[in-house]
Amino acid sequence: MAELLTAPYEGLPDLISTPEQFENMLEQLADGTGPFAVDAERASGYRYSSRAYLIQIKRTNGGLHLIDPIPFGIGSTYFARLNDLWQNEEVILHASTQDLPCLREVGLNPSHLFDTELAGRLIGLPRVGLGALVESLLDIGLAKEHSAQDWSVRPLPEDWLNYAALDVELLVELRNEIEKLLIEKKKLKWAEQEFATILTAAPAPKRIDPWRRTSGMHKVRKRSQLAVVKSLWESRDDLAAHLDISPGRILSDLAISTIALASGTSPLATKRDLEKVLRPIGLRARWFENTPRWLKAIESALALTEDQCPDTRSKSEALPPIKIWRERFPEKFIPLSHARFQMSLTAEELELPVENLLTPELLRQICWQLPEPDQVASLLTSMGARQWQVDIAAPILIDALSQSEPLEVAEPEEASAADPAVDSAR
Repeated sequence: MAELLTAPYEGLPDLISTPEQFENMLEQLADGTGPFAVDAERASGYRYSSRAYLIQIKRTNGGLHLIDPIPFGIGSTYFARLNDLWQNEEVILHASTQDLPCLREVGLNPSHLFDTELAGRLIGLPRVGLGALVESLLDIGLAKEHSAQDWSVRPLPEDWLNYAALDVELLVELRNEIEKLLIEKKKLKWAEQEFATILTAAPAPKRIDPWRRTSGMHKVRKRSQLAVVKSLWESRDDLAAHLDISPGRILSDLAISTIALASGTSPLATKRDLEKVLRPIGLRARWFENTPRWLKAIESALALTEDQCPDTRSKSEALPPIKIWRERFPEKFIPLSHARFQMSLTAEELELPVENLLTPELLRQICWQLPEPDQVASLLTSMGARQWQVDIAAPILIDALSQSEPLEVAEPEEASAADPAVDSAR
């Protein structure tokens, strides 16, 4: 039975919140050796921003440290010095794409990366959460109880800090065990290419019409109702950004879509009108703190002409859903059917998730564009595929593009619906 680790081996360090404490930490870290194990805690679901409210660092012989970044602020010289300190060293993160933006916001920008979550995927481990990896590879259980807390609260409770410290307590040891497996499976070069790509990746582009992702939108059919959703969503987003509060805590998505659906049949001019509409889904007192704002948003939306209202079709540049390819785009479905099947077989042989071999979006793009065989590799590269992915996927795609009949293979019912989720998975 795995040992249960409930606290750092050398005890919980003091929270660093003063220049003197930061100076002392820098000295200790400078005396350490090897990579820096790093993690950050945000207040997702509570705050609008994705800033870091706690940063954890550990280095062999350099100590374990918990930093409150709020007193130091963005652009602090102290974080600049920490960034200089680790420039020639590896930084270990778990699920790095989640933490890198908030670390960079305070001036911490690693130049060498090891992502234990991504590496775990590459070596084919079935569970790649931090606790699961530590337990399976180090035979130690981590006491994990506070993952969904509001880390913006002050003072931070001691048991929360203890939880956060455990995120980096064994990260160096975990990294070393995973590296052994990467070498054993001849996948270390793959991992290195993945890590380098993460560090140089451009920020994700802004979504087109993000308001269209409001929960309950599938029931909204009329253009006037879409206008209400858009107006309420944008008004809520402006207020949430100003107050730095998660939008859903100001007005839920379900409330927005419910109001929109009722806007064509019920008068919505007073707080009482809104209460009547929202009562069936459960009233929340905080939703009515900004009633004048919501009523104004509804009024401005309903004042639009039909032509001024949003179109019922999204302007998204996403490809059509796969479920209609066979009937409407058979020439594209043919290579898609072959490529998806062969890619799944290859991923299984290589012991890694198929989405890590090649993202479903890239596979769809190639089959949609129908490039010439000699263009496939360069097209994959231009779309962001790593060289190891190109080496494996390009021959599969070239063969799929040469087929003249679709491959009749029974696929899981959820396959087409799951692809988008896989694309956005961390």
